[in-house]
Amino acid sequence: MLNFNAAPLKNTAAEPVWKVLIYDRFGQDIISPLLSVKELRDMGITLHLLLHSDRDPIPDVPAVYFVMPTEENIDRICQDLRNQLYESYFLNFISAISRSKLEDVASAALAANAVAQVTKVYDQYLNFITLEDDMFTLCHQNKELISYHAINRADIQDTDMEAIMDTIVDSLFCFFVTLGAVPIIRCPRGNAAEMVAVKLDKKLRENLRDARNSLFTGENMAAGQFSFQRPLFVLADRNVDMATPLHHTWTYQALIHDVLDYELNRVVMEEGAGPEPSPAGARPKKKNRKTYDLTAADKFWQKHKGSPFPEVAESVQEELDTYRAQEDEVKRLKCIMGLEGEDEGAISMLSDNTAKLTSAVSSLPELLEKKRLIDLHTNVATAVLNHIKSRKLDVYFEYEEKLMSKSTLDKSLLDIISDPDAGTPEDKMRLFLIYYITAQQAPSESDLEQYKTALLDAGCDLSPLNYIKQWKAFTKMAATPANYGNSGVKPMGLFSRVMNSGSQLVMEGVKNLVLKQHNLPVTRILDNLMEMKSNPETDDYRYFDPKMLRGSESSIPRNKNPFQEAIVFVVGGGNYIEYQNLVDYAKVLCLIPAVYYQLFITSCLIPAVYYLLFITSCLLPAV
Repeated sequence: MLNFNAAPLKNTAAEPVWKVLIYDRFGQDIISPLLSVKELRDMGITLHLLLHSDRDPIPDVPAVYFVMPTEENIDRICQDLRNQLYESYFLNFISAISRSKLEDVASAALAANAVAQVTKVYDQYLNFITLEDDMFTLCHQNKELISYHAINRADIQDTDMEAIMDTIVDSLFCFFVTLGAVPIIRCPRGNAAEMVAVKLDKKLRENLRDARNSLFTGENMAAGQFSFQRPLFVLADRNVDMATPLHHTWTYQALIHDVLDYELNRVVMEEGAGPEPSPAGARPKKKNRKTYDLTAADKFWQKHKGSPFPEVAESVQEELDTYRAQEDEVKRLKCIMGLEGEDEGAISMLSDNTAKLTSAVSSLPELLEKKRLIDLHTNVATAVLNHIKSRKLDVYFEYEEKLMSKSTLDKSLLDIISDPDAGTPEDKMRLFLIYYITAQQAPSESDLEQYKTALLDAGCDLSPLNYIKQWKAFTKMAATPANYGNSGVKPMGLFSRVMNSGSQLVMEGVKNLVLKQHNLPVTRILDNLMEMKSNPETDDYRYFDPKMLRGSESSIPRNKNPFQEAIVFVVGGGNYIEYQNLVDYAKVLCLIPAVYYQLFITSCLIPAVYYLLFITSCLLPAV
């Protein structure tokens, strides 16, 4: 798109065509996690501006528009055409534009005598945001319109529900067009996930039936054209597991998302004015807001975003020590280079060190980048650590893990709720809701009153508890609570290296908890459906194949082979805990064939050894 909808030519030294990028808020959210300002400049984007900002005419430059086809956006594009702001216009719509709106643009172009300047009009089908190589979310603007609350509120009208489902389906359709694959859809019965599945199946089916304009044939097939195996698409409903989103977490990325301001892969933190108070009568120092981008280019982040927090703290310290050692080496070489005296030892030492210094200088940019990343993670990890310490999040995490895995509890729930130093009112409410959701039997009325009093004393709002009570009664969860597997945590000894006084992150008093590997409900559902396992949890899931001529109501899969690829989507919102759990599950899956493969290779070698012996013995008579 940024190359005027033509494939970029690789390995060309030619300068790119300079152009302007105009986007709306939706377009900005899609681009910002994928491309930095520098990368945009490398692609020839000199200016990137919001559609509804005040823009000056730049008459001799082409403009690439990347916007949603909304009424106000179309009006603004028509206004740009009338004002003749740019040399030529490449209009890219995030989602498909309707016929009537396209006619509005055409009329405006005619009226402004700018038909020749509207060079291309494209439906990009990119109405989703890619946060990781293996993770996407539907939208960031107006996300509350398709949230769990919007779907499950008591006063929702049928028309509102239809609009929410259409929004979700439009984004999922865009996702599969971009993937270039038609999935097999599985979903539970009788909830919002089923409504999404029915609508998505219908939309894919209609597109496939129109062979001339199908987005899944010919040129339009992007990544999926060489894949013989179709992906499985699991649509889960948030109501299947309400405890995990409330759970306090212990892995790096999920903690950042929980306790800091983390959106679209960017952390925004306020840097305090420091512990010392301002002098009397002086203005309080203004807090600076710092933003940090956590991107795929950051190797430390890629390696440790799913690690338990204590492990991250140790790794930050190790990276810092390594960096300091390299820095000291450069300083030492500089010092030696100033050697005086002409003795031969010094000369040979000098030539030896010249080579070392040359290599050190050439690695300087890499070293500076390393320093920047270490500083970034030291600052972010310190901010997370301050939250863990001040809110006793390690205590919450450990206690909730025990609740979810039905382990024996070492102290009463009332003690934690009543402890004024343990967490915020929201933390206490989250803990109690997890207890209420995972309890085999609901607490008696007298116990519940006692808990409610303690929660009110702690400053909690009880409306979430009232909702969860109704929800539990409605879903009959009391009979079959979700099984969280054999989760739990292993407390390790206190920190080894991080405890030393020279460390940047003083972890004193924080428990060193290590996660045990276990599958959350969403991961278990995926495992059953991918491996075609028979399980009461998923046996009744509906099966849709948009490529079949007529849809069926059945739950019986036509495809009996296990799937190689899967996409999981939770209607009502997912979270980083489930994402990390799925990533870990995929890693285990990837390892299993490798183990078989290893065994197979080893067993193949044994006959070769016999063969070698046999050849040797044949040679003996000849000798």
